[in-house]
Amino acid sequence: MKTSIATVSISGNLREKLHAIAKAGFDGIEIFEQDFIADEGTPREIGQMIRDHGLEITLFQPFRDFEGLTGDLRQRAFDRAKAKFDTMAELGTDRILVCSTVHPASVGGIDRAADDFAELGEIAKPYGIQVGYEALAWGRHIHDHRDAWEIVRRADHPNVGIILDSFHTLSRKIDPNSIRSIPSDKIVFVQLADAPLIDMDLLYWSRHFRNMPGEGDLPVTDFMRAVAATGYDDWISLEIFNDQFRGGRPVGLAQDGYRSLIALMDDVRRSEPDIAATVPDIPARLTVDGVAFVEFTTRGSEAADLGKLLSSMGFTHVGNHVSKKVALWQQGDIRIVLNQEETGFAGSAYTMHGTSVCDVGLRVSNATDTTIRAKALGEDLFSQPVGPGELEIPAIRSVGGSVLHFIDDASGLSDVWDVEFRSSGQGPENKVGLSRIDHVAETMNYDEMLSWSLFYTSIFDMKRAPMNDVIDPDGLVRSQAIETPDGQVRITLNGAETHRTLAGSFLAESFGGAVQHLAFQADDIFATAEEMAGLGFEPLPMTGNYYRDLKARFAIDDAHLEKLKAHHILYDEDGQGGFYQFYSKPFAGGFFFEIVQRVDQYDGYGAPNAPFRIAAQKRLLRPKGMPKA
Repeated sequence: MKTSIATVSISGNLREKLHAIAKAGFDGIEIFEQDFIADEGTPREIGQMIRDHGLEITLFQPFRDFEGLTGDLRQRAFDRAKAKFDTMAELGTDRILVCSTVHPASVGGIDRAADDFAELGEIAKPYGIQVGYEALAWGRHIHDHRDAWEIVRRADHPNVGIILDSFHTLSRKIDPNSIRSIPSDKIVFVQLADAPLIDMDLLYWSRHFRNMPGEGDLPVTDFMRAVAATGYDDWISLEIFNDQFRGGRPVGLAQDGYRSLIALMDDVRRSEPDIAATVPDIPARLTVDGVAFVEFTTRGSEAADLGKLLSSMGFTHVGNHVSKKVALWQQGDIRIVLNQEETGFAGSAYTMHGTSVCDVGLRVSNATDTTIRAKALGEDLFSQPVGPGELEIPAIRSVGGSVLHFIDDASGLSDVWDVEFRSSGQGPENKVGLSRIDHVAETMNYDEMLSWSLFYTSIFDMKRAPMNDVIDPDGLVRSQAIETPDGQVRITLNGAETHRTLAGSFLAESFGGAVQHLAFQADDIFATAEEMAGLGFEPLPMTGNYYRDLKARFAIDDAHLEKLKAHHILYDEDGQGGFYQFYSKPFAGGFFFEIVQRVDQYDGYGAPNAPFRIAAQKRLLRPKGMPKA
């Protein structure tokens, strides 16, 4: 298997794209004709520049409106093809994509098209060029790969084959298993793209909403399993058209593309073990058992205030690091680390973001395998000098430049709390009934959401939940949960489209901080709220209007409503169960804590309450337009 990406898939000019694609680890590129024409180099110079980046030119594309023409139009089509073949010879590439015609003057007919391609194959033969025919989903006569294959079969020319594209097949809901009967030596090239399921015109859907495999809803793995079952072991390439990507960072987009291909082919290898394709042997997606710790970088009075807030939530300062200014706070199995070091990663994170979450630890099935898989997917590993008495814990970079550490039992890394910390003399008693971290909420710019959802779902055994719109008084925030199959680990990704929203202002205030809030799970939220109030906790105040509306929506009796109002607890329910939640007041540029209780099988996050929570938080933050002191 060799990896490729079409230059149209990422932003920038051709030279910026080449740098990004090579850096990401691809073996080659499809050169999109528009990128080639726009560059000032000659075809020979451009070809050499591409090879100087360590890349091959895997495909020249697209060649449009070829087959089914008559008279002068047909002759002009062949003349155009010869001109392209001459250009390809100078570039140094030997495959061309011919997409099924949409020309209004084209005439249908399988045999007519086959004759055209047989003649084109004869012209391509002395050039050593392979002509690949692709069925566009919106083609005038041919829009099904089965018909394209029949044309190629009847053309019966060694220089003519088929190009398979996952979007064109899957968008029309064509069974990909029909690919299994195509001989592998007649497959010239394979293009891959995913997409969200949207009911719209096929051409518009394709041109604006394609994304990387694993970022959408199409069964791309099933498509590629069928391709692999033919014995095909050659180029697999991404061809992505996406408005969001056109404005993104070339390096980040290329890295996402590479990650998506490696993860996809690993899935194919596991589900089709007898395939001929040579696929890297990497560890499977890792099981995540829970959140081992959350670490804040903080200093001075801010650290003291954060400690007071944790105390009011029932956490106990149970230990201090053996060699660093790092304190461990705990309640039951929930561990919060406060790091006041002025050097190292935590020190630099504080300089950049202020008091913020700089590190999250996940309990995984195998910490070493996690980093091996992450590295194979192109992720950046993280390390810093290990001090006296410290364990070397595997880690990678995560959202907003933060760090994700991995802890398992088998390697002894789960003993870190006994090895690296000395007891303060107080135990981690469960003072207020918080049992575990329900979810970690990460905030990012909206155009980063696909990237980070792919990050989590390609490394870990986690799935994407449906996207939700969170209505902020000043704009829209997109929210999507990434969850383990058992729902025990949940990470919500919140994409801000404007800095006027609460999520956007948090990004601005923290200079791109990652985690905006932590949610802790309570077994009895009313008892927890009562205990926390006794410890001095001040919840985010909700309006009387909220509770009047709540009573009307859910027919809540007066006594229960008064309990909700007394502790500023919000409520939601669906057909599966109920959900209680209350919040701390925001601090450190908009960070906050949340306490939740899930009843029965409720699986959401209280989305209907979000506008009221956001409005309440904004009342307590710096007014709009007021500069930061």
